[in-house]
Amino acid sequence: MKRIFVLLAILAFLQDLSSAQTATDTLHYRKIYYMGGTGLSFPIGRTSKALKTNLFSGSAGLDIALKNRSYFLMPTLYMLNFGYKQQIKDPAYNSMVYNGKASFYLLSLAAGKRKQFKRLNTYSYVGPAFGLQTEPRADVVGDMVKMKNKKSWTLAGKIGLGADYKFPGFFIGGELGYLYSVRKIEGNPVQFLTIMIGLKSDITGLSKKVTDVIGVETYEIDKH
Repeated sequence: MKRIFVLLAILAFLQDLSSAQTATDTLHYRKIYYMGGTGLSFPIGRTSKALKTNLFSGSAGLDIALKNRSYFLMPTLYMLNFGYKQQIKDPAYNSMVYNGKASFYLLSLAAGKRKQFKRLNTYSYVGPAFGLQTEPRADVVGDMVKMKNKKSWTLAGKIGLGADYKFPGFFIGGELGYLYSVRKIEGNPVQFLTIMIGLKSDITGLSKKVTDVIGVETYEIDKH
């Protein structure tokens, strides 16, 4: 865990050192983008005793540029799916689950910094997250197995790096992230490596129409 966190922090620092070689960000200034991605989540360390990588995980969020065009907010919902093997018997149920599915629904409220290299952008981010984790449970009643989901709230932290490239009308991008959740699963700490690839599109115009209706001042659309 510490090695991955340190590696991502070093890469983010190296990105910051490259600022002298970057152009002014003209792609994100006063913009709001929607980002949707799909990918994989890999349990790390002792987490892999209870969880295994499963197809597929996803993400959906916003890229909100701040007045200082180098910085942004990135609220993102991560939907992470895993194979599940129960390790500890739950006294509320009379059976254990061997080949089930577990899910995490986490809202990350991250902030970050980006660099622009013409049409290519690189960025790093860090922030807290919170959400719901579900684990399968089973009761054997006669010849039937009754499945239920055990749901728990959790807090987490996320750090990551990413890059995207602008094509006419949209971006294609990817990100590598590390997530640590404070709530254990089956007695094991919870930490994941996430890899997401997806599209990003400009919704500034839609955002302006909505805020005009409710009377809130928002970004002005740059027509140049």
